[in-house]
Amino acid sequence: MHKRILQLLRDNSKPERPVMRIENADESSTLYLYDVIDSLWGISATDFTRELSALKGKAVNLRINSPGGDVFDARTMATAIAEHGNVTAYIDGIAASAATYVATSAKQVHMAEGAFFMIHNAWTLIIGNKEDLMNEAVLLEKIDQSIINDYAKKTGKPVNQIADWMAAETWFTAQEALDHGFVDSITKDKQTASNKWNLSAYTKAPKALTEQDDRTTWIQQRENAQRRLRLLGID
Repeated sequence: MHKRILQLLRDNSKPERPVMRIENADESSTLYLYDVIDSLWGISATDFTRELSALKGKAVNLRINSPGGDVFDARTMATAIAEHGNVTAYIDGIAASAATYVATSAKQVHMAEGAFFMIHNAWTLIIGNKEDLMNEAVLLEKIDQSIINDYAKKTGKPVNQIADWMAAETWFTAQEALDHGFVDSITKDKQTASNKWNLSAYTKAPKALTEQDDRTTWIQQRENAQRRLRLLGID
């Protein structure tokens, strides 16, 4: 499983470590989670919580287009959102994996008509001996259960149903996510963000999301190669 999250992060990394985009207005601010969730490859919990805490007392619009990432970073983000309180999430393209419980921790969740929402069992990265791996498995089981409970609280669905959806890697359209209670409304006045993500790490991604054109695939491959060269100190 750790190979699949590494594949997800690697395939969707950028030449430079991303910085959170923020738009400030008098009465509210907008944060853009338009990247993978990870401390090395994407937007980290540290970056996210720092920016959110700087907006204390303001209404925050959180715009999401993310293929997911590290479970622990995402849980930290979700905690920060819950503590801030006045956060409204907008799923503009994809909220997959860890990005879904970042979204559902908001006070309200709105989803673009053509967007997708995916839940599955938690992934993380670990290096260590068998005791380390066993301890991590126990911790992941606890994380999964806490996520199941959060989804059940949001949706009103039985925990067994949520657990089955997670185990099966379930992708929901906007209408399905609304019908099952994961989101509060479907937005039709904003163009859905295009899918720029490589989702090959997932086993059941909808065909509409995996059929990327050759130009998009080539750009991703070029950006990934540039990032690797930079990590090696080669300009």
